[in-house]
Amino acid sequence: MGTLSTFNKLLQIKEQRGCGYLVLIDPDKMNGTHLERFIRSAEHTDVDAYLVGGSLLVNHEFEQVLTIIKQHTTKPVIIFPGSLFQVSARADAILFLTLISGRNPDFLIGNQVIAAPILKRIGLEAIPTGYLLIEGGCVTSAEFMSNTRPIPRTKIDIALAHALAGELLGLKLLYLEAGSGAQYSIPPEMISVIHAHCSLPLIVGGGIRTPDEAREKVRAGASFIVTGTIIEENSTTSLLQQFADAIHMR
Repeated sequence: MGTLSTFNKLLQIKEQRGCGYLVLIDPDKMNGTHLERFIRSAEHTDVDAYLVGGSLLVNHEFEQVLTIIKQHTTKPVIIFPGSLFQVSARADAILFLTLISGRNPDFLIGNQVIAAPILKRIGLEAIPTGYLLIEGGCVTSAEFMSNTRPIPRTKIDIALAHALAGELLGLKLLYLEAGSGAQYSIPPEMISVIHAHCSLPLIVGGGIRTPDEAREKVRAGASFIVTGTIIEENSTTSLLQQFADAIHMR
C-alpha cells in the first residue's frame, strides 16, 4: 500500500478518534527556542497535527518555524496560510483556502491563481478548503486583513448556504473561523445545522478557551478543533492534554 496523503491521515484521525485536535502555531508569536520547547512538550500529549500560519508574518521566520516543527514531530504539519508568502515545501500539506464567506475576489480566486503554479512546482499537497469567517464579537485580524465582513453568528441559514455551496463546488473541508482572539467562538447551533445538512468535515476554530467549550463543539458535529491563542497564553502540557481528552470522543 502507498503512503497516505495528509488529507487521508486527517480523515483517519477523525475516524479513529471521533474528532481531531489541531494546534495552530503563529510564527509571529512562537518561534526559536520557545517553539522547540513547545513542540517537545506537545509530543507527550495527544495533539493530532499542527497548523502553521498567521495573518501578518512580520518576523520572516516561516521556513525556520516549519523546520523546527518537522525536526521534532512525525505528526502532520499543515500550512494555514494568511498570505501568499506562506508557502513552503517543508510542510506536509497546505489548506488551499478560498474565503467563500466573503466577496473579495483576491481571497476567492485571485491569490489561489498566483499560488497554484508554485504549489504544483514544489509538489506540496493542497487540500481544497472553504473558509468561512463567522462573527466573533470583535474585529479580528482575519477580517481586517481580508477586507471582508464575517457572517453574523445568528444567521445560521446564511452560513449553511455558504457551506452547501462549498460542498457543491467540490471542496474537501470547511473551516468555520471566529478569528484569532475572538470574544465568542462558533455557536454550537450553527455547527449542528451545517453538520446535519453538509457532508464535508468541519474544522472549527477561534475563541475556544476551555476544554469544555471544545467538547461542546465536538458534540455539535465538529470534525476537527483548532486552538491557538489560549495555547500561546498558556502552553502547558497539562492544558494541551486536557483539550485532547475533551476533543477525542473515542
